[in-house]
Amino acid sequence: MKKLLLIPTMVLAGCLPKPEDVEDALSNNPLPDEQQEPGNTDTPQIPSALDMRLSALIDNLNLNQHPQRDLPDINEALPQLGKKLFFTKGLGGEFDSACVTCHHPALGGGDGLSLPVGVGAISEDLLGPGRIHSSGLPPVPRNAPTVFNIGLWDRGLFHDSRVETLNFVPGSNGDNGSIRTPDSSLNSADNNAGNNLTAAQARFPVTSAEEMRGETFEQGNGNEAIRDHLAARIGNYGEGAGELGSNDWLTEFQQAYGSNDSAENLITFDNIANAIAEYERSMVFINHPWQQYMDGDLSAISDQAKEGARLFFSSPQDGGAGCAACHNGQLFSDEQHHVVAFPQIGPGKGDGTFGDDDFGRERETGSTTDRYRFRTASLLNIELTAPYGHTGSYETLRDVVRHYVNPERAVQDYFRRNEVCDLEQLEDRNDCATLYPNARTNSLAAANKLQQEQNNGTSRLPRIRLNDTQVNQLVSFLEALTDECAADRNCLADWIPGADEARDQHQLNAISRNGNLL
Repeated sequence: MKKLLLIPTMVLAGCLPKPEDVEDALSNNPLPDEQQEPGNTDTPQIPSALDMRLSALIDNLNLNQHPQRDLPDINEALPQLGKKLFFTKGLGGEFDSACVTCHHPALGGGDGLSLPVGVGAISEDLLGPGRIHSSGLPPVPRNAPTVFNIGLWDRGLFHDSRVETLNFVPGSNGDNGSIRTPDSSLNSADNNAGNNLTAAQARFPVTSAEEMRGETFEQGNGNEAIRDHLAARIGNYGEGAGELGSNDWLTEFQQAYGSNDSAENLITFDNIANAIAEYERSMVFINHPWQQYMDGDLSAISDQAKEGARLFFSSPQDGGAGCAACHNGQLFSDEQHHVVAFPQIGPGKGDGTFGDDDFGRERETGSTTDRYRFRTASLLNIELTAPYGHTGSYETLRDVVRHYVNPERAVQDYFRRNEVCDLEQLEDRNDCATLYPNARTNSLAAANKLQQEQNNGTSRLPRIRLNDTQVNQLVSFLEALTDECAADRNCLADWIPGADEARDQHQLNAISRNGNLL
């Protein structure tokens, strides 16, 4: 049974009195000199002039919407099965990685690294900062996106939307069919994609040599051979029989799918991906302070965050930063692809003169118009998902906001100051400055393309000017998009299996670099 996601529908504009009533209230009850702390509701909440301006903005832009979603609850059988599969290294070709390797709930649904380290880690159960590949360098070329709120995406997944719906329906997570994946050509549906975008996405990390497959497992064989072998391993049949050692997966699958069918029929990769997807889709963390504020709790966010909200949702013509041109809707993403020119570091995707560039969406469409375009990131729980950008080149939200003020100068400064060597993942390397010799050239190419698009009016990124106070206000607003549960290990416990939940001997019980359980 699915849970229908329903959220209170109170609109801030409908909760506040009329402006003339506010003036009377303020004259009779002046606001205290000290700013009220966020979340303090012991005293009557009297809207300030700033609250009234935000109320009008929320009302005019129709910001406080509560779309209904048919998403699973973590306590249901399929998400429970998916959780156990998500944490088993049995789905890693060489038993040294799992889905959770790059997407741990206690790490904001990501891995806390600029660039992921999937297979080949020195310590395979150490996740987050301190995880190091045996070569010393991270081999995965793009930052790991969070799986939190993955069920809210309706158009595409991955930084380049290489898993995408061909029949966009808002609120569907792509469950209306016609999903294109890397296993099908552009604009052609993959008949094996699964029930929704999330299930389609779950089919691919296991096929990546750098992420989960490894170098030797099914070497030279296609994606279906890899998936079939992994399903046989989990099902303890055929070519995978005995590979896991102890194996109690059949009972788990029979209970989750309500079937007494055989392992060969029940434990298929389609069913594995579906269960993992239902686990991921149960991670809904959208009860953030900004939502609470829109629902009527005027003390849910600070005045600094309120000023940041005004900047965020206002256009540059109205004195704002224009952020909502791309970061809009419940997900705070238009799900489109844009050139933002964050610094390109790391091994790249094989593009450009030296093969260490990443052309982004162009890799999927083949159109040079899409070069350096990447999908707009969601800002929900953004405070928890650093580092930022498609290569994790910025470690703080302040760096990200400042980048938008002058992207070309930001890129120039990034390499002039050698900021790549300030990244926690690379700061201890003596050869850091020479690791990616073409990174500056590649990054400036993206910045130049952004400038061209801004000049010819095809970019949604406005040219803006922000002082330090405004940058701090925007950061405060972004931090107000964090669901308290998403930052609380105790609250996240339902999504992390205990040691006694394993169905094989390969459960990844993640530890931090300090040796503590995540």
